[in-house]
Amino acid sequence: MDSQRVSSLHERIRGAPSSGNGAAAQEAREVTLPARNGDVVGSADYVVTVGFGTPKKNQTVIFDTGSSICWIQCQPCVGSCYDQQEPIFDPSSSSSYRNISCSSDACRALPSNGCSGGTCLYSVHYGDSSATVGFLGTEQLTLATGFVFPNFVFGCGERNEGLFTGIAGLIGLSRSPFSLPTQASQTLGSNVFSYCLPGPRRPAGKLTVGGSPSAAAAYTPMLSNAQEPTLYFLNLIGISVGGHPIPVAPTVFQSGTIIDSGTVITRLPPAAYSALRTAFRRAMAQYPPAEPADLLDTCYDLSSVKNILVPAITLHYDGANVPLEPTGVLLAVEEGQVCLAFAGNEEPSDVAIIGNVQQRGMEVIYDISAKQIGFAAGACS
Repeated sequence: MDSQRVSSLHERIRGAPSSGNGAAAQEAREVTLPARNGDVVGSADYVVTVGFGTPKKNQTVIFDTGSSICWIQCQPCVGSCYDQQEPIFDPSSSSSYRNISCSSDACRALPSNGCSGGTCLYSVHYGDSSATVGFLGTEQLTLATGFVFPNFVFGCGERNEGLFTGIAGLIGLSRSPFSLPTQASQTLGSNVFSYCLPGPRRPAGKLTVGGSPSAAAAYTPMLSNAQEPTLYFLNLIGISVGGHPIPVAPTVFQSGTIIDSGTVITRLPPAAYSALRTAFRRAMAQYPPAEPADLLDTCYDLSSVKNILVPAITLHYDGANVPLEPTGVLLAVEEGQVCLAFAGNEEPSDVAIIGNVQQRGMEVIYDISAKQIGFAAGACS
């Protein structure tokens, strides 16, 4: 389902400690973009539409908390480009596009860079074997009327391959200096963003950049990891099913936890998942079981069931108790069949990952300046 991404995240993180703290936030300008399920363009991710260039050309892009560099496909496709919804962006038709030189600070700050004729090259390789390679440049980025960023650093990808079919590229939301929140923070006056992910009950979501964090949210410290400083770590300390904590020691979660908009199914340490599964199966004993579906091993046939009472699951973070919506507990895998939307990691030492299914129905707030992550139930209706 998303096993390659999870394996890649585990490889990136393995073996590094976590730490962090919290602070206060301030008011600022904000811009909100409609967010949609990527299935509208044939993608399994969440997407927004933004404008690149002068004149502005709309581009539908994935937004991803686990990615740093923002990029779109560009003409000419000297290697390979995949099909996308809008015409592929042509920088030669934009009066505001500029290449970035190899000697620039931006080029030197790239994790993986190169040089061609004095112009900076970038390359990004993802855990699912997708990749993008091209020129690093600056362009005018338009998020909405009155929210224009004239020198936005991005990758102009001329060699792109993998599982990106339908979308123009990707907007990174990590803590990298190249991400959208970081680049927009000076103009907007805050390094904050939030989203409400679309789901079965809410086909329309939103991505908000800037502004002040909601006072109605429950916050947990945003932790740091020396191995992967751009990812978002938090402290998961327990889980409850039907109001009862699952019987696991706090040390089970000592390898750390990240929250990731690009991972679908939450991955837990083996001992935590086993305890969660046992408690959930006990609470669902009255419903007919179904065959496992891929990595989901706790499934039910509800084709003949009119009313179902989904056991309440609450994720307990340091300072924040976050109840999940029913759509964040059960995932429909085919007509009439649903499965518990959690899975176990292969190794106890692997980091836990909070996937996007468990983020449905709530506003998730990333206050990077104050180093805190918030969860606001009911804020997406």
